[in-house]
Amino acid sequence: MVANIRDVARIAGVSVTTVSRVLNHHPYVQEEKRQAVLAAIEKSGYVKNMNAVNLSTGQTGMIGVVLPFTDHPYFAALLKGLAEEARAHRKKLVLFQTDYQADQEIEALEMLKHKQIDALIFCSRSSEWQVIKPYQSFGPIVMCEEIQEDVSYTFIDQYQVFLNALHYLDQKGYQQIGYCIGRRSGTNSQARERAYRDFLKSRQFPVNESWIFENCYHVQDGERVLEEISVATQRPDALLVTNDQTAAGILIKAQEKGFSVPEDLGVMGFDNHPIAGMLSITTIELPLEEMGRKLFRQSLKQEISKEEVYVKLVERKTV
Repeated sequence: MVANIRDVARIAGVSVTTVSRVLNHHPYVQEEKRQAVLAAIEKSGYVKNMNAVNLSTGQTGMIGVVLPFTDHPYFAALLKGLAEEARAHRKKLVLFQTDYQADQEIEALEMLKHKQIDALIFCSRSSEWQVIKPYQSFGPIVMCEEIQEDVSYTFIDQYQVFLNALHYLDQKGYQQIGYCIGRRSGTNSQARERAYRDFLKSRQFPVNESWIFENCYHVQDGERVLEEISVATQRPDALLVTNDQTAAGILIKAQEKGFSVPEDLGVMGFDNHPIAGMLSITTIELPLEEMGRKLFRQSLKQEISKEEVYVKLVERKTV
């Protein structure tokens, strides 16, 4: 039979209240009684019931993190910042790897509703905000994107960053610019597409829909993009690529196909992950670990906060 707090009190010859004070490190307990309780705990094999503790405090000490993948450098860097901050605050992370499946996001929200986690951080999502919004009454929800709603978020101004990158390529002499993106339906992706279309309009360049490449996350996706470009009748002369992994794949396949980078094709990445440095890819450095730390700190607050982080251009050899 598992020992309970009353068993400890009986063995130690003290009250249940005294045992509780010892377990919770209360300073006002006689040393003789404290030692008796500690000896009784060891003798009985008593283990503190954390479910009961959580029930009494209303806190689990666990923060939920929703992210589509754990094996992608973008989300791995965010997660590193989150984990560092969680450790500093003596909290635990509960990860929900969703693969952008809405039902997995709902499962995380339901855990918040049922007080199994204290807060929920969305690193990326597929669910509409109207699905998420009703769960705000059950605990803090934090978003990793700018959103015109009364919710905490940490964000990069995706529209302005993308627009600045396009102008940079334009200044370098590229006029037929395409781009590679993950999900076209995401909030950040929609901001980037607006920037792209506004840029082309301002320069009176036509929009070539075949130069917008979707589902680009990994090296092999970049190889696929370059294969498509190599057989196209109209080719872009530069690609703005929203992650360095895909940019690396484009660069590797370009070398195989005899494309000269940056002369035949300029390539600009995002994130500034180690692979960008290894292959000397011009990229936009995103402070992802800092973002992760900010997101976590926001999850501990009850009040709404909105924080922007800023990026840096890293010029190398592919533009």
